[in-house]
Amino acid sequence: MRKIYQWFCKVEEIVCGVGFGFLIFFIFISAILRLFKLSVSWYIDLAMLCLAWTAFLGADVAWRHGQIIGVDIVTRKLPAKIRWVVELVVFLIIAATLVVMVIFGIRLAWTERVSRYQSMPIPLALVTLSLVVASASMFFSTIQKIRKLILQMAGKDRIAPSEGGAR
Repeated sequence: MRKIYQWFCKVEEIVCGVGFGFLIFFIFISAILRLFKLSVSWYIDLAMLCLAWTAFLGADVAWRHGQIIGVDIVTRKLPAKIRWVVELVVFLIIAATLVVMVIFGIRLAWTERVSRYQSMPIPLALVTLSLVVASASMFFSTIQKIRKLILQMAGKDRIAPSEGGAR
C-alpha cells in the first residue's frame, strides 16, 4: 500500500509540473496570437483547466511536504503532549472537511457532467473533478500525518511537533 501511495505522490507531482508548463504555454500562445489580432478562446479555457488542476494538486503537494503556512503562536509555548493533541484535533477537522469536499464535489461534478465549455467539447465537470481528486489526495496525506503524529505521541518517533514531526 505504501508503494502505491508513493507512486501516486510522484505521479501527482509530475502532473502538477506538466500542468503548470501547459498553463504557461497556453497563456503565452494566447498573448502572442492576440498580438497578431487572432483570438483563440479555447487556449484560455484550457489554461483555466490547467490552472484548476495545478492549483489543487499543488496544494496537496505543499500539504504533504509541510509547506502550507501555519500559525503556531498559540501552541508554541505549550508542552509537547498538549501540542500533539491540538495538532491531532486540527488534523481530524481537516480530514472531516476534506471528506465533505469530496462528497459534495462528486455531487457537483455529477450535475456539471452535461455542461460544456463554450469553446470546446470538454465537460465543465473536469474542473470540479480537480477539487475532488485533490481533496481525496489531501485526505490520504492527512491520514499519513495523523498516523505519524500518533506514533510520536506513543513515543515511537522522537521528533517533536514543533520540529516538523507531523509532516
